[in-house]
Amino acid sequence: MAQARLVEGWLKASLPGLAIEIIPIRTSGDRLASAALAEVGGKGLFIKELEQAMAAGQVELAIHSMKDLPARLPAEFRIAAVPRREDPRDALVSRIGGGLGALRHQARVGTSSARRRFELLRVRPDLEMVPMRGNVDTRLAKLAAGDCDAIVLAIAGLRRLGRADTVAPALLDERHFVPAGGQGALAIEALGDHLLGGSEELERAVAAINDRQAACETAAERAFLATIGASCATAVGVRGVLDGSRMTASALLFDREGRRALDDQVVETTLADAAPATAAELGVRLGNRMLARGAAELVGDDKP
Repeated sequence: MAQARLVEGWLKASLPGLAIEIIPIRTSGDRLASAALAEVGGKGLFIKELEQAMAAGQVELAIHSMKDLPARLPAEFRIAAVPRREDPRDALVSRIGGGLGALRHQARVGTSSARRRFELLRVRPDLEMVPMRGNVDTRLAKLAAGDCDAIVLAIAGLRRLGRADTVAPALLDERHFVPAGGQGALAIEALGDHLLGGSEELERAVAAINDRQAACETAAERAFLATIGASCATAVGVRGVLDGSRMTASALLFDREGRRALDDQVVETTLADAAPATAAELGVRLGNRMLARGAAELVGDDKP
């Protein structure tokens, strides 16, 4: 809802006088907050009901956290815009404050993300991982109740909810803690073959809040994930960075048990056409490089 209100504000600024109705839709992912995503349907749990509402004509746009979207959308849907991206990094929130170095030996850290778990253990193998799902407030409440010593959250979520100033998060270095593909970005999804509201003016308003850098970076990340065949169970981080005409795509992939890891990076210094389609080609290139080095075997290990 916080994300939907942000988009509402941006659209109204782009098209003054626009009437917008926010329709809350509780998804399967919200209802099954205590279950492991891989066991109950994966990322699609957070978008299924919203896409059904669009297909039925009940809503015209759906607002998602980009990282909740599967790497490939059904053909009848499209990403209409990617607004300016928030910081994609992970953050450590602890009861004592400070970063990883401040945690006691064998501290308990809450996360249900395999990627975060394996990245943490790579740096601090002494840590004890505690499974934890739920929204930001739920996780912070569990931390306050003493269920664990620290939790790992996306800094973007903390900032959008206005909680970053109250919990003193310590940002984790993305060289070692490569974030999830799309983390920190929002996706505005629409039907692929429909003019929004039958209005070119509304289409222009949505296009106006699209951020080229965010669209390119997430296109590269999503293309990488699609290329290696990643699922919601795959322990993988990928980060695209567009800086002028230079674009870098980096990834870190683990097997199901976190025993094996594979990392790689590709750089394009003269991105002549800084468009999402061109950026996606870089993600495909990175994916193919990692597949050539055995990524398929590690991804295959994420199947139960």
